[in-house]
Amino acid sequence: MSAHDRISIQLRLPRPDFELSVEVQLPEQGITVVFGQSGSGKTSLLRCVAGLDRPQRARIQVHGQVWQDDQGPIFVPPWQRPVGYVFQEASLFPHLDVRGNLHYGLRRAQNPDPAALHEAIELLGIGPLLAREVAALSGGERQRVAIAAALALRPRLLLLDEPLAALDAPRRQEIMPWLERLRDQVHIPMLYVTHSVDEVARLADHLLVLAGGQVQASGPVSQVLAGLTPPIALGEDMAAIFSATVQARDPRWHLMQVQFGDASLWIKDGGQPIGSPVRLRLWARDISLARSRATDTSIQNLLPATVAALLPETHPSQVLVHLHCGGQGVWARITARAAQALDLQVGSAVWAQVKSAALVG
Repeated sequence: MSAHDRISIQLRLPRPDFELSVEVQLPEQGITVVFGQSGSGKTSLLRCVAGLDRPQRARIQVHGQVWQDDQGPIFVPPWQRPVGYVFQEASLFPHLDVRGNLHYGLRRAQNPDPAALHEAIELLGIGPLLAREVAALSGGERQRVAIAAALALRPRLLLLDEPLAALDAPRRQEIMPWLERLRDQVHIPMLYVTHSVDEVARLADHLLVLAGGQVQASGPVSQVLAGLTPPIALGEDMAAIFSATVQARDPRWHLMQVQFGDASLWIKDGGQPIGSPVRLRLWARDISLARSRATDTSIQNLLPATVAALLPETHPSQVLVHLHCGGQGVWARITARAAQALDLQVGSAVWAQVKSAALVG
């Protein structure tokens, strides 16, 4: 990546319980999900990028523009940074209706653009809500309004700090398709903070993993989750996420075949056209291993694979097996007893028995 197609972040920020220390190059497209448990430094990172917190020994550059460089010294104040910021709780004025909230934000912009507001309203489908009072909005609707207000400023970077955390499960499912639409149709890079594995799976193009203020991993989501150093914090939700293509369908059994590399899987038919790209998730808990191909089994997806690594799990009874399968890295979680019984070694040829696979989104 050149200096003009990356987000470059180098900073240190002392905190009472840890020091946030980040040095990463992030893509200037799609969604970079900043993932980690509570207290890992995710929100502090966003606040530093926005200029709300001032880190030490920092250099922050977005699309060729330096927002902070302590060697300069350069520090662009928050109100001069072209950033849209969406918080956990939508910050809307209760005495104004939706239209009033949106126009209030637009009036405070340095270069107000009514066309940008119109585009945001259309994108997030909030036209029918414009005359509604804030108190009459659901949590998901409030967040869609807050995102539209941020987009109306035509930011160069959109920061979303756990925008679904305050919502119950139905409201999270309500807003998720709008976030996917935002990712696919708006050409603005986004930093999206979450500790939800489901949000990682559905939204992330790039994944930045933090733990105790330190970067544990950074890269395309498929590479990070399929690599040899997975974020162990995923726990029972450990999964490989990668792209595939719809190859065929079986209307009798309501199944469709998806291809990745030289391997394919039959999964529930989602209605996508033949040839269309899809995002696939394979959970480690849903892959079992065999030394020979089973013939009398209910498991329909049997894939030849090679053992790339065996890693201990957090509980001594479990082992994570990293597999090369169809040109992809995938994980299987099995018992240590089973790994010994199968005499699994690096390089062992096995059959991955995929009990369940799912389309994401």
